[in-house]
Amino acid sequence: MLREMKLGSTVINDNSDCFVIAEVGHNHQGSVETCKEIFKAAQASGAHAVKLQKRDNKSLYTKAYYDMAYNSENAYAPTYGLHREALEFGMAEYRDLKQYAEELGLIFFSTAFDFKSADFLAELDIPCYKIASGDLTNTPLLRHVASIGKPVIISTGAGALEDVIRAYDAIMQINPQLAILQCTASYPSQFEEMGLNVISTYREAFPDAVVGLSSHDNGIAMAVAAYVLGGRIVEKHFTLNRTMKGTDHAFSLEPLGLSKMVRDLKRVRVALGNGQKTVLESEKPALAKMGKKIVATKAFPVGHILQEGDLAFKSPGDGLLPYFADQLYGKPLKVALTEDEALSLEMVAATTSGAVTAN
Repeated sequence: MLREMKLGSTVINDNSDCFVIAEVGHNHQGSVETCKEIFKAAQASGAHAVKLQKRDNKSLYTKAYYDMAYNSENAYAPTYGLHREALEFGMAEYRDLKQYAEELGLIFFSTAFDFKSADFLAELDIPCYKIASGDLTNTPLLRHVASIGKPVIISTGAGALEDVIRAYDAIMQINPQLAILQCTASYPSQFEEMGLNVISTYREAFPDAVVGLSSHDNGIAMAVAAYVLGGRIVEKHFTLNRTMKGTDHAFSLEPLGLSKMVRDLKRVRVALGNGQKTVLESEKPALAKMGKKIVATKAFPVGHILQEGDLAFKSPGDGLLPYFADQLYGKPLKVALTEDEALSLEMVAATTSGAVTAN
């Protein structure tokens, strides 16, 4: 079965480049203009897509949680609910940002954290949906998003394999366009907790789903490792400056980091090759320079029977390769040799019969 997903005009499968999502989240700090600057930097850095997060805060949180005092240094309001509202865009902002992203050639989509947000995004006709790790076990929301009919990408942080299987079954019964991302729901993620081999587990368990990595680590190397393991989508948080106010900036990539990650992902795809081991044209000069050929250790007359010690193996490697030595030993020479003269199979007789040994 073909493991494939189409996002916009981009096809993602085992033979494709890695699809890179710049996770903007709320790194825009509630500013449309800042968000556009991030989009532009993401496009310049080589990302394929930009992603926001959409919450209908009053329906998402309990009243007590919404009204809870929020004293964090990253707070934009005195209560958690008002803090979230300060970072939330409405329909006019979303339409503006979607149009701007499309002008840049970027795929624009968002995480739907609740039913109202999913319907909000459906009205925008975004090309795909993201489900956050926190909703891995939210089967009702998974079914609702799947029923919209667009590709679904789901992160699996803080979940067990049985949770992933349950979510997979819930979505695939309605919508077969699914990507599953290995994720560690800690911010930032420690390298020893990233579990990249889960990518291989997912590829085996879900042969018809695209697999990838949603990474919260402070670096770019894990994306390359994910691609080698078969991940074809990588999502990384992205910002203009890690020192900006907000909870996600500290573990986000800046433009230079994202550029290098995209560069390395493209390099690793071509570097993997087709699995066939052959001698490349580019290797032949080095092979000639560093390889060995069979030569005579000293001068030998016609009829000399070659023995070990009569042959040496020296560079450059522009003659008979050393593994042919066994076909020369015990054979009489048909020609005289000088020291360091390169040998060929035609220089020896096929048999030692009637040969005269010479020293």
